Amino acid sequence: MSGLVQTEPLLGEPPLLVRGDPYSVVVLLQGYAEPEGVGDAVRADGSVTLVLPQAWGPASSHRQSPPEGGGAKTALEEAARGPILVDTGGPWARDTLLGALARQGVAPGDVTLVVGTHGHSDHIGNLGLFPGAALLVSHDFCLPGGRYFPHGLGEERPLRLGPGLEVWATPGHGGQRDVSVVVAGTVLGTVVVAGDVFERSGDEDSWQALSEDPVAQERSRKRVLGTADVVVPGHGAPFRVVREAPQPPN
Repeated sequence: MSGLVQTEPLLGEPPLLVRGDPYSVVVLLQGYAEPEGVGDAVRADGSVTLVLPQAWGPASSHRQSPPEGGGAKTALEEAARGPILVDTGGPWARDTLLGALARQGVAPGDVTLVVGTHGHSDHIGNLGLFPGAALLVSHDFCLPGGRYFPHGLGEERPLRLGPGLEVWATPGHGGQRDVSVVVAGTVLGTVVVAGDVFERSGDEDSWQALSEDPVAQERSRKRVLGTADVVVPGHGAPFRVVREAPQPPN
């Protein structure tokens, strides 16, 4: 990656809508992590983001089962035809999440795919609200009822869900199996819903303390910053990525 990279807050309060074609992104709930009381206690919850296909509407929310002979690719692409939820927050945010979805005209039964960026409770604590959705939690992919598929996701091999919509392996924070969702084609460019690859904008001096594999996470952070125009972090407001062209030598 050449040139300098800076970040700046994306103004607006949740729900923050970034329109796109063929997918729009709605940041439903903004994550947070705040010291509380004495000692090292922290009150936290993860960001929750909705990815909406342009062609979807409540009237089109009928589900189609993937063909019996289809593999992970077919099943993932079918699941991505409806609303996709990236992370669910903690169980203490259940009612807040349901209300945020309802304000977007989305019922829990409309959600066809839930992506959990990693397995921490503040990111996947409400999976039980979506028993009819396919689940991609870290690297585990299953259809409703517990039918699991291998899929080969890796740092050099993203999962394609649809045009301009991918899941990337972005290891580090929670170990080797963290993922991020990449949405191209929005009015702000490419949006990366990054889980805790980024805690928040300006976390350069603090993310390492929370990382299970800082070397891998540093690699993931550079990769995201090299592609994203907007990043949705795990515990803060979405932010823009601003790249400055390198100055020519004198």
